[in-house]
Amino acid sequence: MRFFKTLLFAVSVFAFSQAHNECIVKDEEKSNVCVSFSVTSGTGCAWMCNYCATQLGTNNYYFTDGVCTYEEGQGCIGNPISGKTYTCCMI
Repeated sequence: MRFFKTLLFAVSVFAFSQAHNECIVKDEEKSNVCVSFSVTSGTGCAWMCNYCATQLGTNNYYFTDGVCTYEEGQGCIGNPISGKTYTCCMI
């Protein structure tokens, strides 16, 4: 009887861990919402950050290559290059 209880416990722990892993994967898929775009000469990070926030519907995003970042007191700063494709993703 003790063996059966141990086996039942091990199976239930395994089943719980598998269900937990599925939830984690779903959460990660949810956060992989991204938008890609290129910019022309004279386009700055302020425009790029506004574009990402509007397209993604949130202020919680990041640039995959770190071209633009938010600095307290300065806003969205960085040095984008015209013609390059940039991607921002929801956190």
